[in-house]
Amino acid sequence: MRAAKVDANQTEIVKALRDVGASVQSLASVGKGVPDLLVGWRGQNYLIEVKDGAKQACKQRLTPDQVEWHGQWLGQKAVVNSVSAALQVLGVSHG
Repeated sequence: MRAAKVDANQTEIVKALRDVGASVQSLASVGKGVPDLLVGWRGQNYLIEVKDGAKQACKQRLTPDQVEWHGQWLGQKAVVNSVSAALQVLGVSHG
């Protein structure tokens, strides 16, 4: 089994989510298009795919497996490329 690929900003995003009181579980090792993070916040679960906002837009695109997974998933899912975008998913302002 190969090691899960984690975007450079994922550690920072996880820290920010935990700092506001969210619980965070990495799903990066699941693969098959499943988002990187499972986040619990105020009784709700959020699935978050992390992309590296420092990379060019073309390098932040979803992989074919991610496109397929996102297209089939009927629940909540989000793609973020920054701390502020991740906090916005939870409805928390960054500042």
